[in-house]
Amino acid sequence: MDVNRVAVVLADRVSPFELGVACEVFGTDRSADGIEGWDFAVCSPAGSAVESWSGFGLSGLRDLDFAASADLLIVPTCAPRTAPPPAPVLDVLRDAAGRGAWVAGFCAGVFTLGYAGLLDGRRCTVHWVYEAEFRARFPAAEVDTQALYADDGGVLTSAGTVAAVDLCLHLVRRLRGVAAATTLARRMVAAPHRAGGQAQFVQAPVPATAAGDDAVVAEALEWVERRLDQPFTVAELARRSGLGERTFLRRFSAATGTTPHRWLTERRLDRAQALLEAGGLSVEDIATACGYASAAALRHQFSKLRGTSPSSYRTAFRG
Repeated sequence: MDVNRVAVVLADRVSPFELGVACEVFGTDRSADGIEGWDFAVCSPAGSAVESWSGFGLSGLRDLDFAASADLLIVPTCAPRTAPPPAPVLDVLRDAAGRGAWVAGFCAGVFTLGYAGLLDGRRCTVHWVYEAEFRARFPAAEVDTQALYADDGGVLTSAGTVAAVDLCLHLVRRLRGVAAATTLARRMVAAPHRAGGQAQFVQAPVPATAAGDDAVVAEALEWVERRLDQPFTVAELARRSGLGERTFLRRFSAATGTTPHRWLTERRLDRAQALLEAGGLSVEDIATACGYASAAALRHQFSKLRGTSPSSYRTAFRG
């Protein structure tokens, strides 16, 4: 889907951080970095002023007519989550989903999507603190509170506040490609890619080439990133790090929230996406460059985890 217009939809008492994430990713001119921008606005019913959690007000907002024609609508946390937002907010979200636009909820903004009826039968996530309350209010939602973010047919949800950054970068990856998402993440000093299925309980947000305060794991990740075309085993990485295999696995999981196999698979697929976007190399050559034994192995993993074939992905992004 083409996403050219992005609207943030507010009710009242918005989280300034989550609003800022949306503004930073979609409302900031990145043309100097080679990233195509979006037609962006922050909206509220009748364009009315909205208070923030931090005590300052927001004025000069657009009305919901802008959101009614947006391709992506974002709902950050707005208080209170214990009651539905105003009817015009729910109506514009329902109408958006009905016409095929994407709708995203950040943290407790996921409650708004629930009140709009958009999460019935859909996989979604929410901050673990709100899990019991969310399940009680929206029993038809398929809640995965282990996930950082979820993407189910254009209805997207993120867990805690920082996971909104991960969800936005996921959207940029889908809309503008891996290179744009990586460039933006570098400008934001954020992780280029944390997979949506990564556990919420990771001890620190982990860039693809770093691992929080664990210098041993960080060095191992950087070493592997430079050699993604080569095979690796956990035993080999543990030996190179000077650790026992069980200790290495424990520290890797604590630093990244995932397993070495899943991390390596994601990094290889990231490289495959970048090479597909760049064009030139055949799928067979890309498979070799990314450490796969054959093009068939790459196609299998790519289709399983990216939801499309390498050829279809190349056609979409080169087109």
